[in-house]
Amino acid sequence: MRRSMFAAVAAAAVLILSVPSAATAAAAVFVEMNPSTVRPGDEVGLRASCTDNLNPATVEAEPWGSIQVKPSFGFLTATTRVARSTKAGDYRVTLRCPDKSSATAVLHVVARIEPAQGPATGGGGTAPGRQAPLMIGGGAGAIVAGIALAVYAARRRRLG
Repeated sequence: MRRSMFAAVAAAAVLILSVPSAATAAAAVFVEMNPSTVRPGDEVGLRASCTDNLNPATVEAEPWGSIQVKPSFGFLTATTRVARSTKAGDYRVTLRCPDKSSATAVLHVVARIEPAQGPATGGGGTAPGRQAPLMIGGGAGAIVAGIALAVYAARRRRLG
């Protein structure tokens, strides 16, 4: 009984695994960017996959035009640069495979903003105005008072 049950389960598993589904074939074609959010002038790494990754394919997008992705480690890869004149917005990236299949993704281009100055984190002191000499004098006075109390306590123990 156990052998026949095992044989039936094994046969069903072989049958299920050997039949390619439409979902697996559709998922095999994709294009992705790394990073997918860039500023004008930045580099973008492209990684794509067609049904057959042995032949080069074409990736088209407005920020860089048309570029060829070539086989590398089981995927189709390339590196490109977003044109400095590209305006902020979302751009469609389209992969065109040799077998006429295609895939799309979205590249997000954000505005290139350079800060005019660094963040306002203070000038090294937290007290407003010219109170730094008072704070230094007060700290030095507290240290001197502490030393004087320590000497007084040590002398008092010896005498008594």
